[in-house]
Amino acid sequence: MSILETINSPDDLKRLSAYQLPAVAAELRSLIIETCSKNGGHLAPSLGVVELTIALHRVFRTPADKIIWDVGHQAYAHKLLTGRRDAFGTLRTMNGISGFPKRHESPHDAFDVGHSSTSISAATGFAVARDLDGRKNKVLAVIGDGSMTGGIAYEGINHAGHLNKDLVVILNDNEMSIAENVGAISNFLSRTASSEFVLRFKKNTESFLKRLDMGNSVLQVARKLEESFKGFMTPGMLFEAFGFDYIGPIDGHDLPKLIETLENVKRFDDAVLIHVLTKKGKGYKPAEDNPSLFHGVGPFEIKSGKVLKGKGGAASYTAVFGSALCKLAAEDDRVAAITAAMPDGTGLSGFSKEFPERFFDVGIAEQHGVTFAAGLAAEGYRPVFAVYSSFLQRAYDQVFHDVCLQNLPVTFALDRCGVVGNDGPTHHGAFDISYLRHLPNMTLMAPKDENELQHMLATAINLGSPAAVRYPRGNGYGVALDQNLTPIQVGQAELLHEGKNAAVLALGTMVRPALEAVLALEAETGVSLTVVNARFVKPLDHGVILELAQKHGCLITIEENSLQGGFGTAVLELLEEHGLSGVRVLRLGYPDSYIPQAEQHELRAMLGLDTAGIAASIRTFLTQ
Repeated sequence: MSILETINSPDDLKRLSAYQLPAVAAELRSLIIETCSKNGGHLAPSLGVVELTIALHRVFRTPADKIIWDVGHQAYAHKLLTGRRDAFGTLRTMNGISGFPKRHESPHDAFDVGHSSTSISAATGFAVARDLDGRKNKVLAVIGDGSMTGGIAYEGINHAGHLNKDLVVILNDNEMSIAENVGAISNFLSRTASSEFVLRFKKNTESFLKRLDMGNSVLQVARKLEESFKGFMTPGMLFEAFGFDYIGPIDGHDLPKLIETLENVKRFDDAVLIHVLTKKGKGYKPAEDNPSLFHGVGPFEIKSGKVLKGKGGAASYTAVFGSALCKLAAEDDRVAAITAAMPDGTGLSGFSKEFPERFFDVGIAEQHGVTFAAGLAAEGYRPVFAVYSSFLQRAYDQVFHDVCLQNLPVTFALDRCGVVGNDGPTHHGAFDISYLRHLPNMTLMAPKDENELQHMLATAINLGSPAAVRYPRGNGYGVALDQNLTPIQVGQAELLHEGKNAAVLALGTMVRPALEAVLALEAETGVSLTVVNARFVKPLDHGVILELAQKHGCLITIEENSLQGGFGTAVLELLEEHGLSGVRVLRLGYPDSYIPQAEQHELRAMLGLDTAGIAASIRTFLTQ
């Protein structure tokens, strides 16, 4: 029996000898690598914090003590040490355990997370609640240096330092978020903190001072000089300016040192920040060599590190977007590209190499990214902000206030719209239609395939006003890609199939399964339906929709978005405005609930948004 098999709670970990802990670390890494090789997951981040996680659970007592993991993609070892070892094989699968901390999953998961930079704010709330209740538990936030590029982290640390509550912030510094970190703060953190010189200087100074035979006053002066030098050479002065006591930097893979430091900090009763240096992907060479790839990776071969490709050879929507944007930028030097720390994930790596002077990685700072784009647009540029749908939610006010209110030509390339799969509800792009379509001046569109995506991107960039193009995660259909990219007439739908009994208005990813469902129904029952590729959510094609409503008296709308405030709702509003509220309408889309984790095809089947589900819903609707 392995040592890990004897650990069913942090109490079991505390009963082990110190000599057994390195073996626990090795077994944790082995199981994490094995599971991620089958299920995919956030491998490199979790491997980097194995020793830190062991130390935290060795010293503190969850769930009484609260550990808030920022983002949470580094929490796999935490899950394994808190009673979920036997379920770990279900990680990120349908009905399995989540890839992120979830309160409903374990009392050791203090706070649900999934997006960056929130841990310090949440931990401050926990600390204040504890003091109001008169409790004595510890509260800790574990935040990566990548998350420190997000503004909310500084809002939290500013408030926490002002309150000076009993709070521990652990800065896990691996010089990475998903891609390499950018920005002045990142430069400040990495300027000296990651160098062996600082750690060596600190250790040598401590050793030298211990050997000195001198009076206490001289010894204290020497220690002050060492601390002053460390403060100058490390980010200590930044965090102390926020009101935190600063400890570090310390080696995040040195278990005895981590445990000793945490034991000392445990006795503190004010705000303290511990700066820990770790290596992302630690213990698995392919992940150490390529931490960006293994940050969030699909299934892979353990021995070689080779990522196993999915079915089909069609290019992904993301890749087609990136290629099309390069083509448009070559033709128009006003085109600029912006990402929030995800050049690879959003398909902008090629653009960054081809047009480095027009490429901007703003870090994990979506709010800044949007307003930065607005500033570029105000000066005549045509910026394209490539961002995941669920991450643009973080910058809603900036989209409203800084872009749409001023009617500035910023294009939002919304990747990962619809269900994204195993990352679950924090990452599904389920709400972008709802939170964008009601904004004045916004044009919102969705392509039926990857070729139409190219033309919609050209449409958005040439529009001269705010525009968003939403498209899904994953591969396209392998359709031929036009070489000449031409704008589509704004607000013009596309008639794909004519019928007599009803009309289907499908949007984006739902166009092809809707057409397949209609053709299957025609063959099976003889029912005849019109199928329209809606293309635009805003503006709608009023002429086509109203004509079909009057002709058939029966419409079916299909979308991959929440039904609340979505495309179908827009159609209902149009009908009501034109006195056609008597038209029967079936709306297919996402229910008023958060969508769980599973493969994309599993979720679409569960939601009735695959070909079979759409056909079944239409059949039932037409027979009522």
